[in-house]
Amino acid sequence: MSVLVDARGLLCPLPVLRLRKVLLGQAAGARVRLLATDAMAAVDVPHFCDESGHALIGQRDLEDGAIEFVVERGPSAPSAAGGLTPEGI
Repeated sequence: MSVLVDARGLLCPLPVLRLRKVLLGQAAGARVRLLATDAMAAVDVPHFCDESGHALIGQRDLEDGAIEFVVERGPSAPSAAGGLTPEGI
């Protein structure tokens, strides 16, 4: 079962920030679904995943104009207890 982050109606950078916050509280391998209506999320979410060590499992356009992303928390991504950014940044 995945966690849902509903960021419909929010503009950049809020969808990614909400996703990041939820991922920080998840164990490695956990999946999070993000719904966003901001077109920039199609650029921002994949970039965020690449930079943060998470895996973008899927992305699709929904009939209501939203974009659905499925993101898997990476094993080396920081946790809420371990800090907010990976080492070296």
